[in-house]
Formats: sequence, structure tokens, C-alpha cells
Amino acid sequence: MKLQGPKTKSLFQKAKAVIPYGVNSNFRYWGEDNTLIIDRGEGTYVWDLDGNRYIDYRLAFGPIILGHAYPAVVERVQEAIQGGTLFAWTTPYEVDLCERITQMCNVEKVRLTNSGTEACMYALRIARAHTGREKFIKFEGQYHGMVDYFVYSTASSNLGDLGSKRSPINSPTTSGVPKAINQYVINLPFNDIERLEETVRAKWGDIAAIFVEPLLGNAASIMPQPGFLEIIRELCDEYGIMLVFDEVKTGFRIANGGAQEFFNVQADLVTYAKSLGNGFPIAAIAGKNEVMMTIEPGAMAHSGTYSGNVVGTAAAIATLETLEKEPVIKTINKVGTKLMTGIDEILTEAGIPHVLTGVPTMFGLILGEDQKPHDFREYFKGDGELYEAIAMELIKRGVQPDADGREPWFLCYSLSDEDVSETLNVFNDSVKAVKDTR
Repeated sequence: MKLQGPKTKSLFQKAKAVIPYGVNSNFRYWGEDNTLIIDRGEGTYVWDLDGNRYIDYRLAFGPIILGHAYPAVVERVQEAIQGGTLFAWTTPYEVDLCERITQMCNVEKVRLTNSGTEACMYALRIARAHTGREKFIKFEGQYHGMVDYFVYSTASSNLGDLGSKRSPINSPTTSGVPKAINQYVINLPFNDIERLEETVRAKWGDIAAIFVEPLLGNAASIMPQPGFLEIIRELCDEYGIMLVFDEVKTGFRIANGGAQEFFNVQADLVTYAKSLGNGFPIAAIAGKNEVMMTIEPGAMAHSGTYSGNVVGTAAAIATLETLEKEPVIKTINKVGTKLMTGIDEILTEAGIPHVLTGVPTMFGLILGEDQKPHDFREYFKGDGELYEAIAMELIKRGVQPDADGREPWFLCYSLSDEDVSETLNVFNDSVKAVKDTR
């Protein structure tokens, strides 16, 4: 199957001449014939360079919570940048935004930055500076950005690289990472309370933080088992460890107050990005006053030329205003439930074992398996090849989830009931097309 039309193919060849592999992020590279170039987006739709329209369920890997080119956000940015964008001083936009985040997310202090990777990098530094310890725990299948410390046993890993569940191996998912960094990272299976407790009790004196995506945003939105997040909180309290919620994907998406509100568990530090700006580059580190005040000038470094720039802060203010004033999450949950129910019915009628995971605003779909996975290892029990085949048929017909089942389906406020009905009709046709070839 080839997704590229003639205009896309032509420009992609030009892109490869000046950009490695023609993309500025490896996740955008789908090979020579299937790497798309998007011309524009509006609401829940994107159009490629050849004019093909897609109902977009990738939404830039999650940032677009309201819709592409959402008027309230675009207009606020256009107005704000008339007075300049960057000054090497604080602006009123930064104060406004940080106040809104503290109120919505029940945090006490906020520092702004530019990307989820940066936010997680600084959260780890804060945790180390605050505790005087150097190691940290993360969970297999979770992704905390491209900093060297975090690129072990991510959702890009293969099952065979992880070792025994009783004694996990740190699996680097990229070349170029110094081998010595491995000693600072402890990977554990998600939802495994026994492994977690024994590890913390044995090594707590070296552990600065436990980093966790409250649900696995890069592994089909696998949910935490009841009590798992609460146990992490209790262990962190008992042993003076910083609990860090990576809410780069869940923040402002699964609830206005993110996963802390949704699961009713409060972290020491939280990282935000993606939905915070509805597609504009903006991120934040937030948390408890005593922890955040570790960022003392001259003692612990946090800086960034573009941190708190007017473009990102104005976009974020408009996005959060919309979330507060309009039933954004409620509306997405309603249409998302309809979509999930319809997908379930189609697959059941087709006789394809499956499970739907996560929440309606960002759900996962695993085929060939009828039991919900508890961790990243169990994700591999599903049929990834079948999922990809159906996904590519969907994309060919104008409905665009990610072709990799580890990436959730993301929904936005602009998605209508009509869009869901069209998606389900296309989904039904795609399932039939794949079944006919098997």
C-alpha cells in the first residue's frame, strides 16, 4: 500500500535532500512510500499535499485537544504576538498561565519550558537536587522524552530485550547513550506491586524519584490497576522519594486537572506539555512548593531562552480558558464512548478477539487478545500485524489513527457524531477488506 500521491512524493524527495530521511522527528518516518506531508488542518481534519482529507486520530501525538487551528487559540496568539514574542524578562502571560495551572491542577508552583522532554529532564534534576540521591525508577513501556536517562525500556523496545520480569534488563532504544548511564535507571514492570515494593525497600537510599505515566500513553493506554498509584504514593512518602507524574499526554486531556484529578492521587512533581497549548510548543513542570523551591538561582539550574515565550503562553491561556468554560472533556468522552462501542461491535461481529483500553479521550485497541494487559509485556500478546493492516486500510480510506497499535487513538473537541459515524463505516469496510485477504 502506498499513501503518497504525486505532489507528496515530489516534495518528500526534496525534503530528503536537506533533512535526514525527510523528517524532523523519527516517529514521522513511515518509509519511502507512506511518509505523508500535511498541507493544513482544521477542526478534526487534516489534508495532505495531494488534497486527501483524513479524520485525524493522531492529533500530532496528542496535543490537539480542541481541534486543529482552533479559532479561540489562533486569535489569541495573533493578538498577543503583535506586541513581540520574547524579552528575556517575565511577561504577564506567564503569570496568568501559571496561576491557571495551579488552580486547575492543584499544584503550588509552576515553571514553564518548551517540550515534554525538557519538562521531564528538569523534573529529574529537581528530584535529585531535593533528595541528594541519583537513581530513579521508571516503568517498562513508558516514554519520558529523549533525554539519555529516559530512553531505556520504552514503548519502542522489543519484548525479548526486557529480560526476566523478576529481574528486568534496561534495554536502550537508541544508539549514542553512554553505557554508564544505565546504572542510574531502574526499570520495573508496570502494575507489579510486589516488584516495586521489594525494589524500593532494598534500594530506597539511592532513589531520588519514581517516574510514572499514570496510564501508558505510548503503550495502548494501559491503565493502572486499582491501588497501584496509591502504593507508589505511600512508598514515596515512607522513604522520602519524589513521586513524579509524567502528564505530558494525560494532562488537560483525561480531566481538566489531569491524572491527579482523574485518579485522585497527588504527586510531588508533575510534567505537562501537549494538550496544554493545543498544538503550540509549551510545557511546564509543577508541584509542591517545598520541592519546586529547590530551583534556587545559583544552586540548581533551570533556564531556557524560549521558556514562557508569548506564543506558547498565549495559546495555553486560551486553551485552558476553553477547557474551563466549555464542556470539552465531557463532550469528548461522549463521542469517544460512542466510537469505542462501535469499534467493539464491529470487531465482535467479525469474530476478531480484541480489547479496548484507556479512556475515551485517548484509548488503545489491541487485536487478537481478549484480556486487558496489565503491563507492557502483556501488550505483546496482541496481534500487531493485524492491527497495522486494518490501520493502513483506514488511512487509505480517510481515517487516520497511528499504524502502530502502541500509540493511542486521540480525540478532540471538534470531533462530531457525524465524524464518528463516518469512522465506524470506514472501520467496518477496513476490517472486511483485511479479512478478505487472510
